Amino acid sequence: MKEKKIVGSGLAVLLVLAALSCGKLDVVGTDSKASFDQLLKQIPQSVRPDEMNGGWSLSAPDESARFIWSANYAESPGYDVMLEFDAAPFLAAGLDPDKIPDKFAFYQGKLMVGTKLGEEQLRYQGAVTPLSSYDQMVKLKRSVIGYHGALDHYGVNLGEGNLFEWAKDMATNDKDMVFVLNPEPFIAAGLDPAKIEGWAFAKVTVDDEKGKPLEVDKLLKPFNLK
Repeated sequence: MKEKKIVGSGLAVLLVLAALSCGKLDVVGTDSKASFDQLLKQIPQSVRPDEMNGGWSLSAPDESARFIWSANYAESPGYDVMLEFDAAPFLAAGLDPDKIPDKFAFYQGKLMVGTKLGEEQLRYQGAVTPLSSYDQMVKLKRSVIGYHGALDHYGVNLGEGNLFEWAKDMATNDKDMVFVLNPEPFIAAGLDPAKIEGWAFAKVTVDDEKGKPLEVDKLLKPFNLK
């Protein structure tokens, strides 16, 4: 009997340690919340409720782009996370909006791209805020939250190479907030990426599925918020 108690006690300790270890292993998920909170506090005037999309929006300082995230996946009229940005520079650089894939929307002078995360009715303990809605994303949809080592950024993956990223530490980074687009669908629809104003067409190092570094083309709209 004593031996069984010892074994059972040891197993309980191992389970506790394993649970603690798992919690500690998710550094990206945990630390990204604190980092996102700092981003929201850095530009509070740019954080607003978005009734049309059922959530929150974070605008670029020049209002040329927005990151939008849902407060309730069960009630989102469209995407749960998305980017919205001015279409004018893309049209001026040759984009034919009739040729872009269905994943993109063109509406009232704006281009939009995003993804649906789920259909869950989100439950909150306490107030529904921009940060608590991001926290729900980390808890329920952890796979869309990532870390980009080359730029020292956290980010939300919108699918097909489109992302919203922010600096892990704004004190040591000159790219505090970055809107990231996969240029391929736009190029296929007539865009000349070298002629687009307000966006940088650049090679960016990312990790492939096996964790190996890979250079890919991106359209970047970065902002230094300090």
